[in-house]
Amino acid sequence: MSDAAPIRFPDVRPGEPMVVSGTLFQTYERCPEQAAGRLRGVYGPESRASFVGGLAHRVFARHLAAGPIGPDRLPSVCREEIGASMNPKLAALGLKPSQLEAVVGEVGALYERFKTLGADGFEGAEVPLEAEPADGLTLRGKVDAVFSDGPAGTRLVDWKTGGLGEPEAQLGFYALLWALERGEIPGRVEAVSVSSGERYEEVPTRTGVEEVAGRVAAMVDRLREAFERGGSLPRDAGPWCRWCPLLDECDEGRAARAILDA
Repeated sequence: MSDAAPIRFPDVRPGEPMVVSGTLFQTYERCPEQAAGRLRGVYGPESRASFVGGLAHRVFARHLAAGPIGPDRLPSVCREEIGASMNPKLAALGLKPSQLEAVVGEVGALYERFKTLGADGFEGAEVPLEAEPADGLTLRGKVDAVFSDGPAGTRLVDWKTGGLGEPEAQLGFYALLWALERGEIPGRVEAVSVSSGERYEEVPTRTGVEEVAGRVAAMVDRLREAFERGGSLPRDAGPWCRWCPLLDECDEGRAARAILDA
């Protein structure tokens, strides 16, 4: 969906340079203080599920770019991808080489489901996007896959290897970033859970994209103000508390995890 007029991004509070990703925006919408922690460099430990998901994403991208991967080749492809960029995560998990067979098996199961999704109109995998809508503010993201839907326009897809969750904020961020960098609003954005087959999709509009721009700008203002004044932001409890690195200092988060684990 092309539109000659550029997307309007609001003015933001001046401050230290800030890089905002779709994950940061989604985190902020769930719990502002958790997002502030990410900007301070406080991250949770690497998990097996995230490692398997990250490796599966690399396999999906390789499939889209170079064609199907046979079962006999999958173990070597996984080892190549791990060696290319994922060795630090492997070390952080403490996984031994002998344990990789089970990991490859999990990735293979996801890959078999992924192959049923089809790839008509495929244009690019792991497409990087970046825009600087205000001085000192960089918006950055990587779209898992880009497809052309003909007259309907460009479709941006985010693969999920677990549950679908609540992808609206992240998809809205990708639509905004695509519009800012490419000068057009995508025809559709969607999240697809490879494991469950769930799908969520939206048809972005100019009004909706500019509304997301306003929410991103408000987030930047609030985070910069908190950093300048040395205060904290609201903590909102939910399922995301289970993996939050701020859990030890958060009563709300510990209470939420106790309920989730009950």
